[in-house]
Amino acid sequence: MKKKLLSALIMVMLSISLVACGGNQMNSDSDSTQSQTDNENASEEIITIHVFTGLADRKTGTGLIEEILFEQYMKENPNIKIEVEALDGETYKTKFKAYATSSEMPDLLGVWGQPAFINEIIDAGLLAELNPEDYKDYGFVKGALDGFSKDGKLYGLPRSTDIMGFYYNKAIFEENGWEVPKTYNELIELAGKIREAGLIPVSMDGADKWPLAIYLNDLIAKIDGDNGDKISQSIANGDFSDPTYKKAAELLRKSVEAGLFQNGFETTDYATAFNLFANGQAAMYYMGNWEMSIATNPDVLPEIRENIGVFAMPEVEGGKGKVTDIAAWNGVGYSISANSPVKEEAIKLLNYMMKPENLSKLTWQNGVGMSAQDYSGYLTGDETVPQKIFTNILMEATSITGTPINDLGTSAFKTVCEDLCQELAIGAITPEEFIQKLEEATK
Repeated sequence: MKKKLLSALIMVMLSISLVACGGNQMNSDSDSTQSQTDNENASEEIITIHVFTGLADRKTGTGLIEEILFEQYMKENPNIKIEVEALDGETYKTKFKAYATSSEMPDLLGVWGQPAFINEIIDAGLLAELNPEDYKDYGFVKGALDGFSKDGKLYGLPRSTDIMGFYYNKAIFEENGWEVPKTYNELIELAGKIREAGLIPVSMDGADKWPLAIYLNDLIAKIDGDNGDKISQSIANGDFSDPTYKKAAELLRKSVEAGLFQNGFETTDYATAFNLFANGQAAMYYMGNWEMSIATNPDVLPEIRENIGVFAMPEVEGGKGKVTDIAAWNGVGYSISANSPVKEEAIKLLNYMMKPENLSKLTWQNGVGMSAQDYSGYLTGDETVPQKIFTNILMEATSITGTPINDLGTSAFKTVCEDLCQELAIGAITPEEFIQKLEEATK
């Protein structure tokens, strides 16, 4: 499935060129028709759709795109009222669990199309089944719907293609004569130089733990190359004896010992990690392409947002993987509550949002991410540097990881895996203990 997704994504991206390539009077009949329409709309019952989303920022990024689409939909459908509850990160996931055990699940939900999140709520009968035929013309890349499907049935739609990378401040690099590292050893050596300059080498969100798990997954890809479904099989079999895992664990620990991340990274949350980079305290920031809107974010100082570069995880010396073996997947998206009292209206809203000319176009042209659909028709010629680089990373990919290690098992495995990654990073456990405990978590 990963190879099919990769080839389809590359075929889509190869079509992208990243270099810029009536009257006001109305007759009486139209007045009458408009009046009749207004009266009909006024008499229609107001239907409220409750939306629960993990995009707390409603002024920038994808949260803003949601707001734009909701406003458009309500304008086109005056009988619809959309109420939004937006929480961020782990707070959202905690509240989602609370909703899942209550009878008050919101109508339209933000979800992750990964086994650790979606399988259990599908099995619990909480998500409405969607009709795949409704989306045959929506331009979803092949394989993008797989994570939102189970037993041949579709339960959600992906919003994005997610790619991990290092954002870096080009101005800081140029001022200090630093080069983008081509190997992992060069990255470690660069970390020492950056610290000597009084800056943080790489800003890391360690408090939420999942970025550390994805970082480990990225290292596995560089060590092992295209490993197919090896990680899934390791989880299923409870066997992590393959030396790739231990080497990746050792490399993560070595990176921390070398000072690659900020002091106290294990207690640094998402927003703080972002701000360390956005205000110039960190030279680099490890995060996904969903943060590419930093290049257009008006709340970020011009000297920062106008100097954003991106590079993929460098090659690991002695590893089988290339820089083009990347950490990428189709992760976040939307589902409908199976017990929604306005299920059909909620599905209509979802279908409207996911029309390529809506979410996909707005996401790309506002520089806030890469959709799971073909967005090649929406190029403007004014793409930001992060947009261009992330697209190049995808175009040139020789393999993709697919769903990261922490999200490939059950929700219980996810929790343990992420905890272990943090414990490994701070030296609370050894790489050997990490492997042992990871195996125990699959039992």
